[in-house]
Amino acid sequence: MLESRPLKNLSVHLENLVQGRLWLQVIIGLVVGAALGVLLNPSTGLFTEDFSSWLANWLDLPGQIFMRLVQMVMIPLIFASIVSGIVSNTSDNLKTFGLRLLLYFVFTTIVSIIIGTIITLIMKPGQYVYSLGGLPHSGENLSTPVEETDLFENVPMAISKLIPDNPLESILMGEMLGVVIFTIIIGVAITQLPHKTAQPIIRFTEAIQKICMIVISWAMMLVPYAVFGLMAALISRIGVEIFLGLGYYMLVVVIGLLLLLLFYLILVLVVAKKNPFKFLRAIREPQLLAFSTASSAAVMPVSMKTATEKLKVSNNISDFVIPIGATINMDGTALFQCVTTLFMAQAYGIELSVVSLILITSTVVAASIGTPSVPGGGVIILSTVLQSAGIPIDGLIVIIGIDRILGMFRTVVNVTGDLTSCLVFDRFYGTGIASNQIIETEELKTIDESRGLESRI
Repeated sequence: MLESRPLKNLSVHLENLVQGRLWLQVIIGLVVGAALGVLLNPSTGLFTEDFSSWLANWLDLPGQIFMRLVQMVMIPLIFASIVSGIVSNTSDNLKTFGLRLLLYFVFTTIVSIIIGTIITLIMKPGQYVYSLGGLPHSGENLSTPVEETDLFENVPMAISKLIPDNPLESILMGEMLGVVIFTIIIGVAITQLPHKTAQPIIRFTEAIQKICMIVISWAMMLVPYAVFGLMAALISRIGVEIFLGLGYYMLVVVIGLLLLLLFYLILVLVVAKKNPFKFLRAIREPQLLAFSTASSAAVMPVSMKTATEKLKVSNNISDFVIPIGATINMDGTALFQCVTTLFMAQAYGIELSVVSLILITSTVVAASIGTPSVPGGGVIILSTVLQSAGIPIDGLIVIIGIDRILGMFRTVVNVTGDLTSCLVFDRFYGTGIASNQIIETEELKTIDESRGLESRI
């Protein structure tokens, strides 16, 4: 009994440490899951490939249930949140706020592309791969550059297609950009109704939002187990060798994302007038969840809760900015697409002119806005960028192999960008609810964490 007491005390201490701290549970799940994934990988020789595949499917189960629960309520949550955010603003304030929000998202996207372009042209990861034989190529000219005339001719049609002619089809097909635009139009139309007529609709959308958050709170109970299973299954199937083989390219992407993260912190300090270190401490839970799920959509409810409770952002700001940002504010994805396009051009030995770089930049801006906020969404849209630059898409098979790990990093940046935009716009459009201190004191934080899962989302 005496010999087992230290072990028992250690387990009790660990349980108390983990209790009420979702971010710590996520970290433990990531580490333990990665370790198990390495052991289960057939390359170690400890288990057969059939057994590893069978066990990986079961390890994936909590993560798949979590993702499906979140995706099940995602469209009604986006609809209710955007409508609530719109009707909470006055009509004149909404016109200025919405336009400036769109311009802000375009500005940060362009900054991310500039960062990605400069760092790739300086570090030249593709030339290293080219010296080793380059990326796989079938020998066929699978894509041709899009002419500038085609680009400008297609702009009017592309703009018109942003408005869905069948909203139900957009909902069924999961076209989030169409859903967001439809919701914005409906929300603005509601503001034109008489108060007595609009009030039942507003109460209904508020009820829908609360119902969705309850379902999300149920899903959050699975997060530590989902993170553990997803990481273990990922490593067991892919292994670490492919990461090591393209390590330099991955390093360039991560460095670019870190520079973009630094740009966000500068905005927090200079524009929002907040402490960037306290900001990072406050958003660690949505960041870790973003890293583990690689889905901005899955993190959206947690980001909304963090914005209002930890960052003290007004509800009418967070309810409007975060759902839209999770759909069209994909700065990390834009940087990834830019770096990957230039990397593949270098790996194939293709020289890109200044005009081609401008074409790539404009295409990445448009493509990042339409990127699905789900795992692998960046690679799905990346083929469009490659085709516009005349780069063979054969090499995408290599990128797909490491996309999940890179998706984890860029999703963290995407979520950080959404929360940064909340602080920036709350600085100018907030209702005054926010206090100067965006982080609770340690005493209040301890009390808050003891309230249970609902207060931790």
